[in-house]
Amino acid sequence: MSPAASPVPVDADALRTVAHGASHDPHGILGPHVGAGGVTIRVLRPLADAVVVITPEGRADARHEQDGIWVAVLPGTQVPDYRLEVTYEGVPTRTDDPYRFLPTVQELDRHLIHEGRHEQLWMVLGANVHTYPGVLGEVHGTSFAVWAPNARAVRVVGDFNHWQGATHAMRSLGESGVWELFVPGVVAGARYKFELLGPDGSWRQKADPLAKGTEVPPQTASVVVESRHAWSDQDWLARRAASNVHHGPMSVYEVHLGSWRQGLSYRELAEQLTEYVLELGFTHVELLPVSEHPFGGSWGYQVSSYYAPTSRFGHPDDFRYLVDALHRAGIGVILDWVPAHFPKDEWALARFDGTPLYEHPDPLRGEQPDWGTYVFDFGRREVRNFLVANATYWLEEFHIDGLRVDAVASMLYLDYSRKAGQWRPNEHGGRENLEAIAFLQEANATAYRRSPGIVMIAEESTAWPGVTAPTDAGGLGFGLKWNMGWMNDTLRYLAEEPVHRRYHHGEITFSMVYAYSEQFVLPLSHDEVVHGKGSLYGRMPGDHWQKLAGVRSLLAYEWTHPGKQLLFMGGEIAQRDEWAESSSLDWATLGDPGHRGVQRLVRDLNELYRATPALWQLDHDPAGFEWITSDDADHNLLAYLRKGHDGSMAAVVVNFAGVPHEGYRLALPHAGRWREAMNTDAEAYGGSGVGNLGEVVADGPPHHGRPASVTLRVPPLGALILTPA
Repeated sequence: MSPAASPVPVDADALRTVAHGASHDPHGILGPHVGAGGVTIRVLRPLADAVVVITPEGRADARHEQDGIWVAVLPGTQVPDYRLEVTYEGVPTRTDDPYRFLPTVQELDRHLIHEGRHEQLWMVLGANVHTYPGVLGEVHGTSFAVWAPNARAVRVVGDFNHWQGATHAMRSLGESGVWELFVPGVVAGARYKFELLGPDGSWRQKADPLAKGTEVPPQTASVVVESRHAWSDQDWLARRAASNVHHGPMSVYEVHLGSWRQGLSYRELAEQLTEYVLELGFTHVELLPVSEHPFGGSWGYQVSSYYAPTSRFGHPDDFRYLVDALHRAGIGVILDWVPAHFPKDEWALARFDGTPLYEHPDPLRGEQPDWGTYVFDFGRREVRNFLVANATYWLEEFHIDGLRVDAVASMLYLDYSRKAGQWRPNEHGGRENLEAIAFLQEANATAYRRSPGIVMIAEESTAWPGVTAPTDAGGLGFGLKWNMGWMNDTLRYLAEEPVHRRYHHGEITFSMVYAYSEQFVLPLSHDEVVHGKGSLYGRMPGDHWQKLAGVRSLLAYEWTHPGKQLLFMGGEIAQRDEWAESSSLDWATLGDPGHRGVQRLVRDLNELYRATPALWQLDHDPAGFEWITSDDADHNLLAYLRKGHDGSMAAVVVNFAGVPHEGYRLALPHAGRWREAMNTDAEAYGGSGVGNLGEVVADGPPHHGRPASVTLRVPPLGALILTPA
């Protein structure tokens, strides 16, 4: 530095604040600044022996100014491309200066964030790898950005700075509440956290809310991720965009990745799970939450990193590989998504900048007593944006085909699981959470607009009207809703001994009273085989044979009832014990021919279902269903027609009695030959073989107001599906 050159002056207190990494504007002091005496460059390098500024024109020695801050003045009025040579203990190292770069979060991005309208939020917040050209060579690094409007200072710490953040303080980008810093040399794989100085004067280390990767729990650092996956599912996406999943065949295999077969990685699952689902003929898999979560026992329903696939099974690109493999096999992928609540872990979202930021500040609205978690502040535009963008993130970045939104009822009702005095009414005095309603409408509308062919599914356990109605008609805008009423009534009915079921017949027929009030999925999910409820097999009365027969009849009833189907893993083999996330499915069960028969039945049901439009074309239209017999309680029997818009049809008879019905007269819509397309009592499925030799002829007299009839052998605890031959 020339003796005549004078650096741009800075107050000593300001230098001290910067040196301690506590400034809201470190770029205002560090980095290059043009002044009357030339270009002043200040860098923070505590404990350095020497610092040299290298430019295309030469080298300039810096002098130590104060508290580890070094200063040099370059001639001229233009800031050159420069690097730093920093010497520690006699060893010089060439490095770059984070404070010479312009903000990576542009003004339009900041505006959209502030307005809560940035639909690709992950591209500007979090950690994003960038490359910049330069006279002295390309610069590779990572831009870090985080929303923390109430923080007094923010630093990024990681294994690239020995977890000491003073040299990597971030700058505040005004009223947007965003803090930003580009760090040269930090590339994919680096571990990091944000260190925030709260209004109370305390520093807190926090995982990145928009981290795209994490350490393997119980470690809690975020990880810089750069995707290199080359997608090969273009044909799948084109077919998806040209079809309407709500009105097509959908049978869903629900999977907990960690316990389907324990120990498998995403890439191993891509081979084994894809092969298995393809063999059984399911149209979709639904994965319990994949977003990173600290406690495995939560099954993913208490999320700490909403933008990061769990690292338990591999890199985010490995998860992309799994989705890609399923798509290439013609299998859709649905993810469980949990915007209803988040855990209180102090290193994650809770009290992020020292204040209630993501959670509602009112404990009567911001805490979920059932789960010991925080509830998002759905009325805060940046929080709503965080969640809406998260939905689009999974759909766009990972090609996910749909989201099943968990615990919707807990969002809709301010008094959900609360007693009098434990909740606060809305502005109209009601119990509806108006902000959550608006959020769900926006999330659904945005997802459907941006990702053609996807499906949004609600797990909503009440009679809230219009869950699957369009948002422009005042509905929530979901495409499908889990039919919890059907599930509860059906399982309660089947828990009765067959001899007593005649007294509960109304439970098994009641679902058709409201079957078209929403567009439904029929769920036999993970929730029905945990917490002491037992497995589907275990919930059936009777001996081993009767339990297996009960499962077979239940599955046939589900597959032929109006609505889409969902079955949790293990149900397809009639696993005897209830599910536990700590162990794999009991695959040894398949050594029993009866359990193997249930698996074969599921495969054949899926094949018949996909090949029979009458079983799915009019799932959401009353024209697709007619009762043949709904009141035969004495025989524990249901009979109904399913019809397609093309005139196709299937007749279904389900016998929930423990005995066969010989010579049972069934009314049919026309005479002629009918194929016994499915008999759940077939010996191949482990049944007793009561049936009709594969075909019947409807040559009987008119019956129950229909022009033809047939006499059938109806198997015990069995179902028949007849289609015109």
